[in-house]
Order: sequence, then C-alpha cells, then structure tokens
Amino acid sequence: MPEFDPYLKENHDRFESDLFEWLRMASIGTDSAYDKEVRQTADWLAKKFTGLGLHTETIETCGHPLVYAESPKIEGAPTVLVYGHYDVQPPDPLELWDSPPFEPTVRDGKVFARGATDDKGQMITHVFGVETFLKTRGALPVQIKFLIEGEEESGGAGLKGFLNGEYDNEIPVQEKIKADIAVISDCSQYAPGKPAITYGLKGITYYQLNLTGPNRDLHSGSFGGTVANPANVLCKMLAALVDDQGRVQIPGFYDSVQELSQREREQFAKLGFSDDEYKQELGLDALAGEAGYTTLERRWARPTFDVNGLWGGYQGEGAKTVLPAKAAAKFSCRLVPNQDPKFVQVSLRKMLEDLCPPGIEMELVAVHGAPGFVLSLDSPYMEAASRAIEKGFGTKPVFVRSGGSIPVVNSFSQVLGIDTLLLGWGQDDDNLHSPNEKFSLEDFHRGIKSSCYLWDEIAKIEV
Repeated sequence: MPEFDPYLKENHDRFESDLFEWLRMASIGTDSAYDKEVRQTADWLAKKFTGLGLHTETIETCGHPLVYAESPKIEGAPTVLVYGHYDVQPPDPLELWDSPPFEPTVRDGKVFARGATDDKGQMITHVFGVETFLKTRGALPVQIKFLIEGEEESGGAGLKGFLNGEYDNEIPVQEKIKADIAVISDCSQYAPGKPAITYGLKGITYYQLNLTGPNRDLHSGSFGGTVANPANVLCKMLAALVDDQGRVQIPGFYDSVQELSQREREQFAKLGFSDDEYKQELGLDALAGEAGYTTLERRWARPTFDVNGLWGGYQGEGAKTVLPAKAAAKFSCRLVPNQDPKFVQVSLRKMLEDLCPPGIEMELVAVHGAPGFVLSLDSPYMEAASRAIEKGFGTKPVFVRSGGSIPVVNSFSQVLGIDTLLLGWGQDDDNLHSPNEKFSLEDFHRGIKSSCYLWDEIAKIEV
C-alpha cells in the first residue's frame, strides 16, 4: 500500500502557500465591515472541497454561511464529521503586532498571522490530509463530512440554527450530518514535542447575582448599622459558596462528580508538570485550590467556583462614605462530567435565598450553562487517533483534559449522539485571540500527516 510521504514532500511548499493565501483573507466574522472578506474565505474553502471531488454546499444562515462537504458513503465503515471554523478574532490592538496580522510572516519556523492556529491553520490540515489520501490511494476508506462555520468567534448563531433544522429542509439535519465520531482540531498539544489528545472538557454554569437594599445610596455614618448593606451581604453570600479548603458548598454539588481513575491520576503525574514553573509563569508565590488534588487534577478534572466580576458603591478616586443601594457580581462554576447544570442552578438558587437576609431583594440571573464532556480512554476512536498521531509526529500522544468548554462538542452529543476527538496541533503559547498569533509550520505538516493516517486507523473500527 503506497505511503503518503512522497506526496507530502512534493506538496510541502504548496501546502504552505495555500495556507498563507487563506490567512491573508481578513475573515473577521464579528465585524460587518469585513463581510466581503468573510464570504471570500468561505468561497475559497468551498472551491477547495469541490476541487477534491467532494459534494460541496454553501449553506446560508442568519449570519455567515456554513461550508459543508462530504465524500461518498462507505458501507460498513465509520463516518467522520470534521468540524472547524473559518472566522477569526479581530486583530486589535494592531500596534502590538510585530508584522501585519493579515500578511503571514514566517519567523523561527512559525507563521505569524491572525487565524494561524485558531482555527484556519489547524482545520485546513484535515483538508490537505484528505487531498493527500485521495491523490495517493485514489479513495477514502471512510466517509468524511466537513462542517465549517463562520461565526464561532461571535456566538455561532448560524450553526445553532442549522443544528435546529432551520436552514436545510431537504434532508433532516440529523440525517445530513449523521456520523459515528466527530473530529475537531481547535486546541493544543501538551507541550512542544508532546502531541496530545484532549479527552475531557469542563462544563460551565454562569450567573449574575443582583442585590438591592435601600431605595437610594445612603450616608454610611448616618445610616450604617441600621440597614443591611448590599455590598456587605454580597461578600458574605459569595464567601459562603466555597470553604477554605476549596470545596464548593452548594448542596449536592459533588453528588454526581465523576472521580478520576487511578489510571488518569498516574498519567497526569507522568506529564512532568511543575508547580514552581507554573507559579513563576503567573507571578505568584503560592497556588490555591481544592485540598487533596494536584494542580493538573484541579485544572482539568475538579469542579470549581470563581467570582468573575463584582461591583457596588463608590468606584472613583479618593473616599466617599457611601452605603450603596445596590451591589452585584458575576460568577461561574466549572463543572465536570456527570454534573448537571440545571441541578446546580436549582440548588444554588435555594442556598442563596436562604443566605439572603431581610431588607435585601435578591435576583439571580442564569446566563448560560453546558455539561462537561469525557471520552473513555478505552474508546476505539481514541486508540485509532493515538496510532495516527504517533505516525504523524513520530511519538505517542499524551492524554489530557481541559478546564475550558467547547459548546459544539455538547451540540454534537445532543443532536447526533456522538463523541468528539479533540486533536490539537497548536501550542498553549500560540497567542490565540492576542497579537502575534502563530503556528509552528513543522506541526502544521505533522498535523497533515496525522490526518492522513487518521482515516486509515478509523477505517479499522467496526460499526
């Protein structure tokens, strides 16, 4: 069976040239001034898919279009749904870029440009992986469906509408994008030279708590000690939600927490994570969190509570002895697999109502929530991806979790009932959403090669 290396070597420079061409397109989906460029980017991708002989559609939405493409169905073989996005973050502040954000510039083996790693550079590796497979072997061993959106950085309204069946009525969406596994490359390796598969994500539940006391701001000398101070009450209520051991105090919060297995704890311990380096990176002299767990375990696999913002009373320069009429806070809980955001919300609301004293009116606003995700380390898809990455990068990947959330992973689980492989080719210091975003070109090519082998390895799975 032919190997991929000759074609990859022959097209090495052309892959980079195509990547640079695509990165020059300022697909800033959140700014209507760039609508023309966003459409140009979608059209460029659709043309790539068409050129590979894939059935290709540009699906209009309430916002920017989805680009959908699929290869023929292979009876008895899995179907893979590849998701990505072609929109990018605004490049501001421009004065902090060392080179223009939409003029790809190579320095030290890395390409610097907006979208280099989030997500154009990573996503396009799978397009080139499919191309390489087709040109080398003539046909794919699995069916591949691409679903690429243009609003990931601005809320994803178009994709949500599509998944809800609002735009494509000819074929029900569950049938159109039906698959056995999803693949997303919009994350990172563990470290340089250490490719990773992210097999778990935290969920989230986010709130705003508004407290109102007297009908106006009061003089703290004349009225202090006679009425409940919303700012004082807010501090007490928030402090009651977590103890000094880092344990969240919401009733029932830990009842359904999926504990780490011994295998997972041992794998985390082998990663060589350094608390001292972590403290140095963050400018801290001490770390904090739930007692009894390592830093990586707390970051990746333990639920948390954090205040994200709070305000009330006088904020200006100098002193003003005011007893504020109102105080408010935004806070969130990061959840782990098996925790139900709706249960947490109900239990939290009851706890806060019990904590709120007479003389204070409380309003709890639930902003959004999503459950966590974990893919079994024993999944055949995990094993297939591991073999493919080892062939592409020359070393076995490590298995990591993330403290963040990727909403589309939950959407695929709910709408299609499928899990997701999170295969990141980037690095944590690639400056996502920041000036001087970058992507290692060596890892770009390794990602293409891993993608080639991924289709081969997944084809071995019985469905």
